[in-house]
Amino acid sequence: MWWLGRKGPSGFSASSTAEEVTQGIDGSDLTAIVTGATSGIGVETARALALRGVHVVMGIRNMTAGGEIKETILRYNPIAKIDMMELDLSSMESVRTFASQFNSRGLPLNILVNNAGIMATPFKLSKDKIELQFATNHIGHFLLTNLLLETMKRTAIEQRKEGRVVNVSSRRHKLSYPEGIRFDKINDKSGYNSLSAYGQSKLANVLHTNELARRLKEEGTNITANSVSPGPIATNLFRYHSLMEGLN
Repeated sequence: MWWLGRKGPSGFSASSTAEEVTQGIDGSDLTAIVTGATSGIGVETARALALRGVHVVMGIRNMTAGGEIKETILRYNPIAKIDMMELDLSSMESVRTFASQFNSRGLPLNILVNNAGIMATPFKLSKDKIELQFATNHIGHFLLTNLLLETMKRTAIEQRKEGRVVNVSSRRHKLSYPEGIRFDKINDKSGYNSLSAYGQSKLANVLHTNELARRLKEEGTNITANSVSPGPIATNLFRYHSLMEGLN
């Protein structure tokens, strides 16, 4: 398609590879957490960061799948610094355990990529009795970010390097429910629409990012917060919906 080669202000296009985008970057003194690093964008993010020397911690729910991804990355990049830690974003207990264990390791944290997510699932409540998409895509990452923020602030001061929080959102944030976020009906099964609920969770990602960025700037903290829409990339995120059928 013609638009794949059209370059944006960054000088890159939709067909640019991770190697091209990160060419010349030395991340050997950086540490990053990437959630959902067992498939799709999460795998590529972890691989690309490790390729440039970043110490990558994969925050993942499926440790078996994570082990396979780690082995594959190491096969092509034997000196990659990559670890795995169990993390279920739909469970606040799991998020708190992950953050506590990470912070207790005494590692720095320069980059937090909140990537994990689910899309268009049938109605279901999480262990915490929160609609599953909202719990996984927003609440889990919101809590994780707040529990790790002091470590990121300390790292930014000690290393004198800008920290970065990246929330992977979606252009579906524009297609939530008519009222936007249904604050009084988050957990109501009546009127539930799987795609609108997904859009709601992605809108929450964007709003979280905007407010976090504002507060960090107001505090004078050397950390930026960014939300990003990756575009219509065919990954197993679409396993509950046929929206991208035929693009695999």
